[in-house]
Amino acid sequence: MIDAPACRSVLYLPANRDSAIAKARTLPADCVILDLEDAVQPDAKAAARAAAVAAAEAGGWDGKTLILRVNGTTTPWFADDLAAARAAPFDALLVPKVDAPEEAAAVVAQAGGRPVWAMIETPKGVLAAAAIAAVPGVVALVAGMADLAKDLRCRPDAARTPLLHSLSAIVLAARAAGIAAIDGVYTDIRNAEGFAAEAAQALMLGFDGKTLIHPSQVEPCNAAFAPTPAEIAEAEGMIAAYEAALAAGAGVATFGGKMVEVLHVAEARRRLALVVR
Repeated sequence: MIDAPACRSVLYLPANRDSAIAKARTLPADCVILDLEDAVQPDAKAAARAAAVAAAEAGGWDGKTLILRVNGTTTPWFADDLAAARAAPFDALLVPKVDAPEEAAAVVAQAGGRPVWAMIETPKGVLAAAAIAAVPGVVALVAGMADLAKDLRCRPDAARTPLLHSLSAIVLAARAAGIAAIDGVYTDIRNAEGFAAEAAQALMLGFDGKTLIHPSQVEPCNAAFAPTPAEIAEAEGMIAAYEAALAAGAGVATFGGKMVEVLHVAEARRRLALVVR
């Protein structure tokens, strides 16, 4: 399982952009995805694959989770992409447009032990999200809302109203399976206020982090998914109150006038685990 502290900010990079890859090594992104799919034209796939392998083998990722996004399972590039993912030191591979658990299981079986992140970006994928998430070896579901919106023929507003059911379905499926849930990208890279609002919405819905398309989004994303000073203080207070009650043999613990139970302590510890670099 990829825990929430490891995937607040998940940055996509074209695998054939050497300058972008060099810059990514210096960014505080939790995860970096070297992309062989949407960001690479068909005639550049082979060169991008070789560049991705070279970037993985060169190292210097400073504890970041390094992921290879392969082309879809029905494309002519998938087999070579998968071989590259197995041969190079990638931490996981990301598979686009996963529509069924059988598809996810087939990738896991060929992944050479690499954890698999599954993109949910079609109507079939949303309807099968719970079954896909339950496949052993799948460690994260990643929302792909642009493709989904196209397939649904919907017209998302700033609040993503027609996509809220699908977003919640992805979170629900991930939580049922005990794996990570990652929100989709925000494409208006100059709209910092819009990005902040969408990241806040993703947090509210229960996502662990968000996929990103520009370096400028990394730090705002980390901030959005980190607990506030007030939340940190509350979490520490609840844990202290609960432990004090246990030590005293008290049957009930309270903090701030509210009862503190085991579930509250577990959530408090999860939030404190998000206080990283």
